[in-house]
Amino acid sequence: MPVQVRPAQAPDLAAWAAMRHALWPDADVRALADEARAMLEGGREAAFIAVRDGVPVGMAEASLRREYVNGTGSSPVGFLEGWYVVPEWRARGVGRALVAAVEGWARAQGCTELASDAALDNSASLAAHAGCGFEETERVVYFRKALA
Repeated sequence: MPVQVRPAQAPDLAAWAAMRHALWPDADVRALADEARAMLEGGREAAFIAVRDGVPVGMAEASLRREYVNGTGSSPVGFLEGWYVVPEWRARGVGRALVAAVEGWARAQGCTELASDAALDNSASLAAHAGCGFEETERVVYFRKALA
């Protein structure tokens, strides 16, 4: 049985939150679960789960961004906010299937572009994005200064 990709549902919350924590290990676990729950209520966000034999093996989250998105020329832009495939399922087409679901959602929202980002030192993510047809548009270093 191939991997199936479908919109995330309430029964997926525990596995989905676990994948979110694997993607963002420094984030608060409870906050990640709460954010996932809020996404189910809809609006400008979408979440998809990849399932094999009833077991979640990946997830993708997307939003609509209406403000300027680096490297794009339209609005709104679909934005791949989070994308994770459990390690033993990587390089098997799961990530591509998740991105295809996000692309379909973004097109249905009237978008002509899909954007994403990755840390400069995350070579696996950079390669995965390229493998799904994303093209690098620019590199940015963000700065911050605390104000007293």
